Amino acid sequence: MPDTPTKANVTWLGVIADDYTGASDVAGTLVSAGMRVVQTFGIPDASMQLHDVDCIVISLKTRSVPAAEAVEQSLAAARALKSRGVQQLYFKYCSTFDSTPEGNIGPVADALREEFVPAGMITVVAPGTPALRRTVYNGVLFAGTDLLQESSMRHHPLTPMTDSNVPRLLQAQSSNPVGHIGYGAIEAGVSAVRSELDTLGSQGAGYAVVDTLNDRHLAVLGAALLDHPLVTGGSGLVGGLAATRRFRGQPDPAHAARPSGPAAVVAGSCSEMTNAQIRAFREVYPCFLVDPVAIAEGRDVVAEALMFAKENLPGGPILIHSSASPEEVLKAQTHLGKDRAAEITEGSLSAIAEGLVGLGCRQLIVAGGETSGAVVRRLGITTARVGKEVTPGVPWLKTETDTELSILLKSGNLGDPRLFLHAWDHGRMGPRPMTGMG
Repeated sequence: MPDTPTKANVTWLGVIADDYTGASDVAGTLVSAGMRVVQTFGIPDASMQLHDVDCIVISLKTRSVPAAEAVEQSLAAARALKSRGVQQLYFKYCSTFDSTPEGNIGPVADALREEFVPAGMITVVAPGTPALRRTVYNGVLFAGTDLLQESSMRHHPLTPMTDSNVPRLLQAQSSNPVGHIGYGAIEAGVSAVRSELDTLGSQGAGYAVVDTLNDRHLAVLGAALLDHPLVTGGSGLVGGLAATRRFRGQPDPAHAARPSGPAAVVAGSCSEMTNAQIRAFREVYPCFLVDPVAIAEGRDVVAEALMFAKENLPGGPILIHSSASPEEVLKAQTHLGKDRAAEITEGSLSAIAEGLVGLGCRQLIVAGGETSGAVVRRLGITTARVGKEVTPGVPWLKTETDTELSILLKSGNLGDPRLFLHAWDHGRMGPRPMTGMG
């Protein structure tokens, strides 16, 4: 079993996340477990100083790129983490196992296993994250009370999920046999889980999908996996690993820091929850809609959005969004093509985010994984200290750039309908008249 971390031995975990909001999700979970966490956007340069951290989370954009590209980036990230003395690697993907039959979860996990996992050792696959109501039972993934294939994920524009059986989903992507450890073994405790892992390993399996119904199961798995060089999953299991180590780092100033300054939301996610959050926000504060079809037809929607922001930012938070219903998204994709619609939307929203910062915005919520990636790249953010979560999976980040910025990267499905309202400091902000509605 690895040594319990001390101040002299703090970087015990290195996370490779396949998108930016997923990285923030896992980083927030680690902070809640008492860890000092730095999140990087892209692979950190060897000269980058990352002091006084227990965990490093590398944010990649590999969920929807070609599999070979995802493998290359993920291996480079893993090697960068190992070069910094990280003891354990964690490949983090979405708790809804967002992928296609070609990948990229399987190809990336296979490559990491080949380089970092001894022969005969099983790698756990644990998308279950009970705090987000993602659970696995008999290898089947549920989103709340719905089978994954019957949830809103069936309409995802890039990775529609039409199967709920995780071993079957992974086996289609991987060259390694996939096994399963059921609810009974995990209920029985750490020794039973280790015995099941040994048995599957002796049978030639490369992976074990694990049932996960509650936080106690995560704690059992965390204790069983402390000596595993590679673990994979959603943000839930990383909390089990952290809790098992029973380590509390020194308080991080970023945890107590409250965001300040003009505030805005930029939303590109088309999930049901993000649309509900926009509707709740619109009842109180002004909103502006970015239409990719109008942009393609020549309207300078970016300039219009920034004029709207200039008029409204001084009075309180604003929201600029391209989010729409599945039917509206399909209409735009049919008119422009899926790739062109995504390119226009992400380019416009990231340009608007840059303009918002130029107008003095210092608190920024970004909704949607693809949108978050585009915004972070446009703003040139490379590292951030991770603060406390506003809601499970959604922490504020304090960027380490010349312009101090508090940024919150939200996966489309996370939060409750009033998240865009209660994420701010309500002591400073209250309702005010709405102008320039888009």
